[in-house]
Amino acid sequence: MNIHEHQAKAVLKSFGAPVADGVAVFSLADAEAALNKLPGPLWVVKSQIHAGGRGKGRFIEAEAGPKGGVRLAFSKEQALEHVKAMLGRTLVTNQTGEHGKQVNRLYIEDGADIERELYLSLLVDRATSKVAFIASTEGGMDIEEVAHATPEKILTLQIDPETGVTDADGGRVADALKLAGDARADMVALAKTLYRAFTEKDMAMLEINPLIVMKNGRLRVLDAKVSFDGNALFRHPDIQALRDTTEEDEKEIEAKKWDLAYIALNGTIGCMVNGAGLAMATMDIIKLYGEEPANFCDVGGGAGKEKVAAAFKIIMKDPNVKGILVNIFGGIMKCDVIAEGVIAAVKETNLAVPLVVRLEGTNVDLGKKIIAESGLNVIPADDLDDAAQKIVKAVRG
Repeated sequence: MNIHEHQAKAVLKSFGAPVADGVAVFSLADAEAALNKLPGPLWVVKSQIHAGGRGKGRFIEAEAGPKGGVRLAFSKEQALEHVKAMLGRTLVTNQTGEHGKQVNRLYIEDGADIERELYLSLLVDRATSKVAFIASTEGGMDIEEVAHATPEKILTLQIDPETGVTDADGGRVADALKLAGDARADMVALAKTLYRAFTEKDMAMLEINPLIVMKNGRLRVLDAKVSFDGNALFRHPDIQALRDTTEEDEKEIEAKKWDLAYIALNGTIGCMVNGAGLAMATMDIIKLYGEEPANFCDVGGGAGKEKVAAAFKIIMKDPNVKGILVNIFGGIMKCDVIAEGVIAAVKETNLAVPLVVRLEGTNVDLGKKIIAESGLNVIPADDLDDAAQKIVKAVRG
């Protein structure tokens, strides 16, 4: 689960991280109150959406004037003009796609005198099964660009879970960031703070870009992006309360209600599969034959007729879907149950796009018989390769 920048900063601040004062605003009246509360004389007005690259983004409805979703204001009047120009508008960044995301809230915070910009993040290193720090002196840039152009400027430091972050670990991060004096001491303390926040709140990723050295020599978290392990949210009702469903795909929200593993993608072929490995193989072979999957959808091993029908209807809500591939290997799940669910969903949604169904496993003959006798326009397939070729051909007309 992702949260907004202002929420991430509040979480980090509760652990003792150095964060500027700021206020989330949802209206012009909120903005006026926030500006009266924050001392200035420099304010930063930030769009709050679940996507990176906001500062370099563009508003679809933008008029002449300042660009980007993060803007500086040197007076209250200028800050309010930024609020009017940003709130309720659609912001497009390199992570939102061309349709962008509507800005429903802003964050106004005190400005800072910046001496240097640094990059710092924490994530789970799958190769070592440890939490790792990623640090670079190239703050403010996409870490992918830094890794490609100057990989020597990135430090990756795995943390021993038995000891947690030690002074030596914090010192190594500080050295990689070329910090001295108060900034170095701040980094040693901050490394411990961030690690504690990461582990205690079951974070999946914590990115601070940039982490700044101010002109007074102290560190400050200038931006923060945090995501949490969805499987651990039951332990954190306070984090669950931060969820903003307006930032999520409505199809994914509906899928969670049915305990479906569904992720929306950008392709044209909808996929309904049982088992994550089979789902990945199905998406791969669709790409092999020149098309793109519209989603990842794993209905699981024990889905019933109603769950299968729900998955089918969720896939059909995507206007980009030009065809659907159902690929089921029946083990615990029976092929006849899948067939009944598919038929029910097809009838209910008045399916108008090609549908290819490949069934194998338990009760496969009965499942094929149910589909064959349904009277519906369903294209049967013998195996995965056959199914992929047929749905790609059907989508291409």
